[in-house]
Amino acid sequence: MSGTVVLVVDMLNAYEHPDADLLIPNVEPIVEPLSMLLKQAHDTDDVDVVYVNDNYGDFTADHRDLVNAALAGRRPDLVGPIVPAPDTRMLTKVRHSAFYSTPLGYLLGRLGTERVIITGQVTEQCILYTALDAYVRHFEVVIPPDAVAHIDAELGKAALKMMEQNMAGDLLPAADCIRPE
Repeated sequence: MSGTVVLVVDMLNAYEHPDADLLIPNVEPIVEPLSMLLKQAHDTDDVDVVYVNDNYGDFTADHRDLVNAALAGRRPDLVGPIVPAPDTRMLTKVRHSAFYSTPLGYLLGRLGTERVIITGQVTEQCILYTALDAYVRHFEVVIPPDAVAHIDAELGKAALKMMEQNMAGDLLPAADCIRPE
């Protein structure tokens, strides 16, 4: 049972897409706080980690394929520190929300999850829509601004404000997201 789950959204990325050059500079500063949050989650009994990643239209890709493609991409330095351990739960998605057409809601229910910490990219797209879907499913939503990356700074800032005001999201530094046991 995991009362808290850290969701890692779309961090397995080869950065070979049209928005990559705008996204990369905003991913660089989140890698360290995110990797520290993941370490803290792995070291805490009541916290689980679930990666939910776009399959980039490859419906034959399994989790290792996504990891390998990201590590072989333009910026393996952004992927290496957050590569999931072999026993980490991983789901693939095809649209913006980590919940849309995935078994994430069912998995979180089976884990007894009450609180989701949403990390990854892109703040004004996949993070925002995942937060909304978590909120409407009655999960407590936490977003660490230092562990999410935007493409557009203004839209990213607006998305964080929307998550805080409209979804009762807690905006906390990554280092403060996991409550002591």
